[in-house]
Amino acid sequence: MIATHYVYWLLFALMMIGLYVVISHGNLLKKLIGLSVFQVGVFLFFISLGKVDGGSAPIVSAEVEVYSHPLPQVLILTAIVVGVATLAVGLALGIRLFEAYGTVEEDQIRERDTSDEHADEHADEHGADDAAEHPADRDPGAAS
Repeated sequence: MIATHYVYWLLFALMMIGLYVVISHGNLLKKLIGLSVFQVGVFLFFISLGKVDGGSAPIVSAEVEVYSHPLPQVLILTAIVVGVATLAVGLALGIRLFEAYGTVEEDQIRERDTSDEHADEHADEHGADDAAEHPADRDPGAAS
């Protein structure tokens, strides 16, 4: 049974590798790469489910009796487009975070964000009018 479905086990392993990368790494770009690997595993899984042994493309012909269903391929083509667009947005956000914080490490961004909140609270307690500027509010084109 397992030997006949080895493709499904390989695709499951590919999905788990992608999920592990997303969970275990603090680098946001590595998380995006892990998410892409996970997506590829899901795409290949659905495409493999749509394949029929001995099936042909769904083009009507006299000598063809068994057809593979085209719907999984169409859905995965749409999912690939959505996945690429999502990856592009994620990369754009990663670039913006790097410009604002100088890093793409999740823990360092969180640490800098909380230290800025504490500095703002401290400035408010002492009545300072010029509270520390939040890194995300900085203009990336302005000279420092």
